Amino acid sequence: MNKIIETIKNIWRIEDLRMRILVTLLFVAIYRFGSTVVLPGIDPGKLAELQNQTKGGLMSLLDMFSGGAFSQASIFALGIMPYISASIVIQLLAVAVPYFQKMQREGESGRRKIGQYTRWLTIAILLFQAPTYLINLKATAGIDAFIVGFNAWFLISSSIILAAGSMFILWLGERITDKGIGNGVSIIIMIGIIARMPSALIEELTSALSGAAGGGLIKFLLEIIGLVAVMAIAILLVKAVRKVPVQYAKRIEGSSSKLQVGGARQYIPLKLFAANVMPIIFAQAIMFIPLTLAQVGGNNPGWFTRQFLDHTSLMYNIVFVALIVAFTYFYTAITLNPVQMSEDMKRNNGFIPGVKPGQDTANYIDNVMSHITLPGSLFISLIAVLPAIVSLFGVKQGFAQFFGGTSLLILVGVVIDTLQQIDSHMSVRNYDRMLNSGHTRNRSGVSAY
Repeated sequence: MNKIIETIKNIWRIEDLRMRILVTLLFVAIYRFGSTVVLPGIDPGKLAELQNQTKGGLMSLLDMFSGGAFSQASIFALGIMPYISASIVIQLLAVAVPYFQKMQREGESGRRKIGQYTRWLTIAILLFQAPTYLINLKATAGIDAFIVGFNAWFLISSSIILAAGSMFILWLGERITDKGIGNGVSIIIMIGIIARMPSALIEELTSALSGAAGGGLIKFLLEIIGLVAVMAIAILLVKAVRKVPVQYAKRIEGSSSKLQVGGARQYIPLKLFAANVMPIIFAQAIMFIPLTLAQVGGNNPGWFTRQFLDHTSLMYNIVFVALIVAFTYFYTAITLNPVQMSEDMKRNNGFIPGVKPGQDTANYIDNVMSHITLPGSLFISLIAVLPAIVSLFGVKQGFAQFFGGTSLLILVGVVIDTLQQIDSHMSVRNYDRMLNSGHTRNRSGVSAY
């Protein structure tokens, strides 16, 4: 405990780091305040049906990413997800379209162009999603939820407000990246997920206290202990996974040599966890289709459809895991190009001992990727089905989401990256202090300063 307090004091003593943390907190506070501002012309007391709709399925995922703003008909209701969707599309185009591939190779200027295209695509997605959200709001909450009525003027003006709200969130994320600490977009998503935790805890506690005398409270305490344990294990595994790939690849190929580039030993830039949370997001979108078909088909779905409407059923989770594994291979294949990696190594006079440059090197890297992608996909599949497993023990769905799935991976990943950013700033500060104090000396033994 004393070590943690001392670390916080050291962080606070560094002026630049202190300002970055304060700026981050300021922008996060602005984001959370905007999430509570309801769209003009909507009665917040008539949104009960919308909130019920967002308690499960894909709507629950969207509400989680928006920090509850989606179910509150807030000006930030669409959140940061349109930008995430646009980024994925541009990333796929950068793999398949030569024009975008060329921009990727242009360095900083190319990245600026890609960023601009991503923003324009985000606006296009928003112009489609905003009216869709309002139409769904009308169908769910009813016409009584609209104080001024639902007409063309309201649809156009509210769509503009929703689009502007999402672009403002994106601007906040970019400011956090530039002037704050860590990746701003990731931090905003993390804050949105954390914002739902208090209400989920209260709901779970209320449910536990309404059960058997004494037993419900013990069950709740065991759930909290289990949640902390799962998060701790996930942090350790994710940190370990980021270090595994090179050694793992060597064991698969039976080689004791490392990759050598320009005479110096370096690592192959592969990761066991290369696809991150994207396979889970894609798989969840596919699994939402049966719910949509059931809503269209009527109120009496068949046995097969009911299995896919229950996220705790065995069939649902088997198909869910299969989709995650398939999407992991697919996403890894389109984001990591072995041929391009082989060409980059050859261009930099790099080679893998015992493997010929060119196509043989590309085949070698592709083989390694195929081997290390399987354990990575099984790892995120296990995390993805954990909410369903704990739900079988009576945990409410809102609270069960924190035991795994996309929310847990994002929380763990962002926390680790943010701590690394803080550690990096502290290391730079300590190095500068050593230079300024004259502790660094040159080879002749004379102080460098």
